[in-house]
Amino acid sequence: MRRNPALYSPILYASAIASMLAGCQAGPATGADREASANATDNGGTRESGTRPFKSTEIARFDQPWAMTFIDKGRYLLVTEKPGRLILIDPNTHFRAAVSGVPKVDHGGQGGFGDIVAAPDPDPTDKLFPVYLSWAEAGGGDTRGAVVARADLLINGMAEGGFALQNLKIIWRQVPKVTGRGHFGHRIALAPDGQHIFISSGERQKFDPAQDKTGNLGKILRLNLDGSIPDDNPFAKEGGIAAQIWSMGHRNPLGLAFDSEGRLWEDEMGPKGGDEVNLVTRGGNYGYPHVSNGSHYDGRDIPDHAPGDGFIAPATWWNPSISPGGMTFYGGSLFPQWKGSLLLGALSGEALIRLKIDGDQLIKADHWPMQARIREVETGPDGAIWLLEDGPDARLLKLTPAR
Repeated sequence: MRRNPALYSPILYASAIASMLAGCQAGPATGADREASANATDNGGTRESGTRPFKSTEIARFDQPWAMTFIDKGRYLLVTEKPGRLILIDPNTHFRAAVSGVPKVDHGGQGGFGDIVAAPDPDPTDKLFPVYLSWAEAGGGDTRGAVVARADLLINGMAEGGFALQNLKIIWRQVPKVTGRGHFGHRIALAPDGQHIFISSGERQKFDPAQDKTGNLGKILRLNLDGSIPDDNPFAKEGGIAAQIWSMGHRNPLGLAFDSEGRLWEDEMGPKGGDEVNLVTRGGNYGYPHVSNGSHYDGRDIPDHAPGDGFIAPATWWNPSISPGGMTFYGGSLFPQWKGSLLLGALSGEALIRLKIDGDQLIKADHWPMQARIREVETGPDGAIWLLEDGPDARLLKLTPAR
């Protein structure tokens, strides 16, 4: 039911901060972001799937991992840990080593070391591998914001220098830096054209910035690989921060994935309920905080998405929440029945979820309980699926067909 459509006050919201942060933190389900049914939705979603079509193998364990990426044709896997560590592992031999040269991160709440993505390499060598990485950076006056940088990873084995990030250069910052430790977003996706980088930016639990083009909070940003602004961005002619923006009206976007047709999909945590997956379009406005299929944390209503409201409705959504995390598009061959699907991890929902892409629509196809909060999902070079659990002593799992 719709009630007062007025925007929610950040002052009133202060009493709910602890609950909102809970959706991204490890531990018992106590906050509204993690109040999720593992087998039900109220918009026609699937219930728990039956026999798993995969077996799960533990490869390693990490302390508060957040993201992973394969490099060197799948020989190595890089894993970020929120407190500010980057770990390199060989998934076949289980060899692991700490990578030096990691930037100082502002760790706390939902902040810390974030995403890592292998970058296009115009001049490949057998020792230097370019990557993009994100983290939360401290500012003045108890403020902080996400940043994205490019760096070269030196792989020198056990020789002097070992494993190290070099030539680190920041190419993007959240503007403005604000107080609080939630909703950084800072997922990274490289466009199929090999020329552009997309960055998700949360609205930092401040609501209105998601609709304000003078800042880049609550947005999806599109940049050239060096951080400069493409001339064909939708608001490029407006200049300033607005020129970075590809889409707006997002809350806490934690998953980005391109499909085989080059379309960008994004998942984000809604408020109390209203978690959603969107097909991201150039210049699109997805409505937050004016509309959402969830409610405010004090129980007040937010108007639902509705035809003619001027905003783009999600391709699919959940209420109760599942707290979506990382997401991957599956185009591999090990699970041919999953081709053309998105696979996303659920934090409070403690599940792996498959969404079948049907044109511009999504079909909730499978929902496998995993008995753990799933932070990140990646497709391996051989088509296996890799999962990172959330929190301390979190497992890295490799999923292969059950035979």
